[in-house]
Amino acid sequence: MRNAWRAWQELSGLLLPVACAGCGRPRTELCTACGAALHGAPARLVRPSPRPPGLPAVYAAAPYENAVRAVLLAHKERGALGLAGVLGRALAGSVRAGAGRPGDAGPLLLVPVPSARSSTAARGHDPVRRIAAAAARDLRRAGLPAQVLPLLRQRRAVADQSGLGARQRRANLAGALELTAGGGRLLQHGLLRAGPLQHGLLQHGLHRLGRVILVDDLLTTGSTLAEAARAVGEARGVGRESSVHGVCRAAVVAASPTAFEINRN
Repeated sequence: MRNAWRAWQELSGLLLPVACAGCGRPRTELCTACGAALHGAPARLVRPSPRPPGLPAVYAAAPYENAVRAVLLAHKERGALGLAGVLGRALAGSVRAGAGRPGDAGPLLLVPVPSARSSTAARGHDPVRRIAAAAARDLRRAGLPAQVLPLLRQRRAVADQSGLGARQRRANLAGALELTAGGGRLLQHGLLRAGPLQHGLLQHGLHRLGRVILVDDLLTTGSTLAEAARAVGEARGVGRESSVHGVCRAAVVAASPTAFEINRN
């Protein structure tokens, strides 16, 4: 069966030529070297400078440069949906790094940062939510109960972030996110109703809310994750800076190289 699959890959590569999304190597969607750039090293704690108020601890799998940048853009902007699995694997590593010891405080609840509806419509998919779903599957295969909970939504339009500095991004995003009605009730009561489709969790009844991990594909200035943490923190009845001390953590596939350098030592 494995040989047949490899033969099909070779044939499809001839009929429908593909190239590595990271480096352009022919006849492979992602080569070994570019895959290793994504998840070949342990995820690390990263921090942008300046750090926006309320930014929780953030863990990233790789610096946003070279092959990693190319792979993320191919999935996000060019619809290379087959890359979601490898990006999810990288995100799962970041989630594990930030979640603490296995079994602490219940299941892992991955809360994706929402995309604007217009962006999702233009791309034809929600890249962050797709990567989060792949990460949750990877975590469950490793024996860690994990679930994607899309609790956040945009409550107002925001300007395009490209070209904005850190201070401008904070102003652009201030108050832009809120919890869905169901998400607000869940966080306020601290209970999650488990059903038969919630893999890796209890099958019936209620159990305590687990560890909330905000997830995104990329950390640049940290403004988006800080705004997401604010919305989660308000729903749980804590102040902005309390998110830094355990209300939630955050995990991303990649972060700017400078965010890695700041915490290198």
